[in-house]
Amino acid sequence: MAMNTTSVTLLERLRQPAEEEAWARFVQLYTPLIYHWARRAGLQDPDAADLVQDVFVVLVQKMPDFEYDQHKSFRSWLRTVTLNKWRDRQRRGAARPGSANHVALAELPCPEPDDMFGEAEYRQRLLARALEVLQPQFQPKTWTAFWEHGMQGKPAAAIAAELGLTTGAVYAAKFRVLSRLRETLDGLLD
Repeated sequence: MAMNTTSVTLLERLRQPAEEEAWARFVQLYTPLIYHWARRAGLQDPDAADLVQDVFVVLVQKMPDFEYDQHKSFRSWLRTVTLNKWRDRQRRGAARPGSANHVALAELPCPEPDDMFGEAEYRQRLLARALEVLQPQFQPKTWTAFWEHGMQGKPAAAIAAELGLTTGAVYAAKFRVLSRLRETLDGLLD
């Protein structure tokens, strides 16, 4: 799957009908994050997976009318959708009389949004996922040069010697991967 569009463009593409490639990319980036949020909210694996699906159902319905505003946070909007679907699941579970897990709604814990969706954690998880998605798009030497120099801070000359590249090629690899990473995350780390 090509990653040749920015994330703001991705959000715009999600508004169009039959944009399967855009949805596939979006799901690939966000499923692990939404799933993690669901687990942090106390859901077990199957319920967390169901919540992720519930969130994507809402997104499919809402994205045609969604307009990206660079002055507002997409993450906050996504967090709100996820939190609302979590609360809906909690209410439905509490309303099932006779179930083994029947608990009065007032007794259900409601995690603080900041605890569930911390800024640093959001950034870290989205960055890690974007890197996973990007890695197969680069030659192994390019990725290794980027990773060792750009992420681990090893000197470019040492990496060049290890990989049989020029020092300039190590800098170019770092630049290429970081440029693609910026495109991928544009508008998502608001």
